[in-house]
Amino acid sequence: MSLTLLVMSSPGVAPTPAHALLQEGTLGPAWKVLDGGDCHQLVHQFNAHAPNQVVLLGPAASVVADAIGAWNGTPPCAVTWVGANPGQDELAQLLDLGLTGWWPDAGLSAPALATGLALDGQRWQRHAALVQALGQVQGQLSDRKYLDRAKGVIAQARGLDEDEAFKLLRGAAMHAKLKIGDVSRSVIEAAAWAEALNRAGQLRMLSQRLVKLAAQRLAGVDAHRARKLQEDSEQRAQANLDFLSTLPQLGAQGQALPDAVARAQAAWSVLQTTLAQRKSAAVLKQADDKANALLMQAEALVSELETASGRRALNVVNLCGRQRMLAQRLAKDALLAEMLDDNARREGFAQLKSEFEAALLELELAPLSSPEIRDALKAAREEWTRLLSGLRFLDKSESRVAISRASEVLLDVFEGLTALYERSLQVIMS
Repeated sequence: MSLTLLVMSSPGVAPTPAHALLQEGTLGPAWKVLDGGDCHQLVHQFNAHAPNQVVLLGPAASVVADAIGAWNGTPPCAVTWVGANPGQDELAQLLDLGLTGWWPDAGLSAPALATGLALDGQRWQRHAALVQALGQVQGQLSDRKYLDRAKGVIAQARGLDEDEAFKLLRGAAMHAKLKIGDVSRSVIEAAAWAEALNRAGQLRMLSQRLVKLAAQRLAGVDAHRARKLQEDSEQRAQANLDFLSTLPQLGAQGQALPDAVARAQAAWSVLQTTLAQRKSAAVLKQADDKANALLMQAEALVSELETASGRRALNVVNLCGRQRMLAQRLAKDALLAEMLDDNARREGFAQLKSEFEAALLELELAPLSSPEIRDALKAAREEWTRLLSGLRFLDKSESRVAISRASEVLLDVFEGLTALYERSLQVIMS
């Protein structure tokens, strides 16, 4: 079996004794020698001829470095340089770039050069085998890491021990005809996307909650508690943005997601500055405009996350999380409608109630369920009824207190529900 040897050199370089040795037939019947021309065309010529081995004949070390540099240290075959003695630093650089061997350009016989090239070929094959074996070991370690993490996610979500979680993963891998490492990695990715979606969804809610709490403070409705909740909400908004801005999978999707996070951060900074002003009806109205701007950016971020994740099962996490925002928005608009005597807000109640009712019904009818989810949805339905009752008597202070408190209870219920959906087996295994 003949081996194809691609010989390349630098134009204008004077021939050396090695040139005569690298001719068809000189090295023996085992070698088929091709003239590839200019070293700078190495990658192109390799792709055109697919040789078993390459010889760079006579160029300077810098030319050799440029020629093989495009392969980023992993050339697809043995690359031998026949040329002048390299310096130690040059040799180290070329080894890092993947050069297999060096031989002098004078004093060699054809048999000696043929033996040297054969040695370089075997050296490259052994190195490639070691690299492959190392990659397999690293892959196994990576799979093991993901498997351990995936077992933990499933065990926590479903109340299983690690053996039961492993059996579930193994069964899923067999059913999908995938490696268990791939399934484990998908589980971890699904959990990360679900948390990112939940965090972005919280920004929607917090945009409305912060103005609601500021309105409570100005109106004297549970003011002391509202102040503490407002401070906590501001810290939570920034913590969520910090979390989202450092997620590695966001940057891996291109620039759309990081840009969406940046726009949400900018909108949050404006709202935060407005909320820091001395409270008045005019400042509240201004803060509400800024809050709605943040809401719009948070909605866009959620949409980008859903699209980038490619997991339809996450829609239920988004739908449930959005209920937190609607409850806060309705309570906020109720307080502002009374405080500002704003009929437009009162007329908007019907649309908000309709959106909340439709989503609540969809969640109640969704096949994704469990006893805990059903109990939480029942509690949400009961608390929603209390909030609606308060809306009928906005002129009464006790009704405004009831609305404020019901919205907070609904928030807690849907926070728990969102976490249940986020950890559900259907979402995790999506």
